[in-house]
Amino acid sequence: MPATRGLIIDGTEVPASSARTTSDINPWTGDVHAEVAAGTAHDVRRAVDAADAAFERWAATKPATRRQIFLKAAELMVSRTDEIVRTMAQEVGATAPWAAFNARLGADILLEAAAAVSRPAGQVLATDADGVISTQVRVPKGVVAAVSPWNAPVILGVRAVALPLAVGNTVVMKPSEDAPIACGLLIADILHEAGLPAGVLNVITNDRVDAADVVSALVADERVRMVNFTGSTEVGRAIGVQAAQHLKPAVLELGGKNALVVLEDADLDYAVDAAVFGSFMNSGQICMCLDRLIVHRSLAKAFTAKLAARVAELNCGDPADPGVAVGPVVNSGAAQRITALVDDAVAKGATLAAGTGRPEGPDTLIRPVVLTGVTKDMKIYYDETFGPVTVVHVVDGPDEAVALANDTPYGLTAGVITEDLAAGLDVAARLRTGIVHVNDQSIGDEPQAPFGGVKDSGYGRFGGQAGVEAFTDTRWVTAQVRGHAHFPI
Repeated sequence: MPATRGLIIDGTEVPASSARTTSDINPWTGDVHAEVAAGTAHDVRRAVDAADAAFERWAATKPATRRQIFLKAAELMVSRTDEIVRTMAQEVGATAPWAAFNARLGADILLEAAAAVSRPAGQVLATDADGVISTQVRVPKGVVAAVSPWNAPVILGVRAVALPLAVGNTVVMKPSEDAPIACGLLIADILHEAGLPAGVLNVITNDRVDAADVVSALVADERVRMVNFTGSTEVGRAIGVQAAQHLKPAVLELGGKNALVVLEDADLDYAVDAAVFGSFMNSGQICMCLDRLIVHRSLAKAFTAKLAARVAELNCGDPADPGVAVGPVVNSGAAQRITALVDDAVAKGATLAAGTGRPEGPDTLIRPVVLTGVTKDMKIYYDETFGPVTVVHVVDGPDEAVALANDTPYGLTAGVITEDLAAGLDVAARLRTGIVHVNDQSIGDEPQAPFGGVKDSGYGRFGGQAGVEAFTDTRWVTAQVRGHAHFPI
């Protein structure tokens, strides 16, 4: 029998007010992994009630107490790595290495949150007023809405809540319908086991058909003072508009059309290895994955041949098999969308250097695809792939490579491969992205680093000091020594 999970409101697991549930489907087998509560707008109000009631008490909690909760949660997350591996395989078809990495980085994000608890929260300002101490301090915003995605469910679920909680906010979280346990309920379980007080973190799961209503109710509630969302640009744009209508700030980490620029002097084998990892890790379902490999003409033929050979060696199949490198995509709808992009490109003249783009076995498995000869009239030239497909583009020099890399509405991350560090840094400086890695591929994340994009990849930053500033307000506070004030009227 599949397990049944409820909403988490005020520290207690409860059914949805409608008493409905929704199925959490295993993308490899098609079986029901779990039933979860199908929350509604009414449940959102219940969760915000709890978060709002808990805010003042949590914001006043001593730093040492808060820090210990996050340290314990990090320890618990590492201890539950095997459970996370099983859960991610069954919920989203994740391979064991990817799921284990989620557990490790999720724990590191919790450790960084623990460190953030006792960072300096302000500074003393200069002032021309006599007898006045003038300060600038950072204070928590209040209730934060967090909407987390399925593709790196533990990493991005933890990221959505850890730093907001660490700096004194309370949170209402809405995890993805495709991973309600891994990117929501499991994280809340760990934090509550670590000692997080009731009401500080609340989780609303929902049926897919109710998603827009649930998010709208969450963003519109006047007690919610900020929104963070990681997911598609289409949905993020709608959430950003709604947040702006209610005069609420948002951190939006959205899609990408990420490029790896391989310069003329690059080590060919290293570049191929970087391209394989960056393109096909988690079946290409990471916002940082490489959709485009921009290669100097002198290397392009050998690069493409080596890449195709490496791709052909990748073991694809059941994510529960520890030897599998590439598992299924998240659902049949995703597989159909990816197949349509490949079919459109091939019909318009692109060449398949590897793969077919056709689902195999269950209708969610697509073996890695490498395309060449892609032109601007093909949908895949501009559309985010978000699947195991990458495109090799050929250029004649760095200027053409930069122009091609920037020819996208997105701007999340990029990589540059070269033996000349100065040349790599020069290219990196001209790429219009929020992140760039010289002599590495595009996938990289550290809890202390500012993470986010530009253009249609969103705005605002998670992580480190940038994240602390995003999830707090700046307040000016003065203290007047009595007897020094002068009131002219």
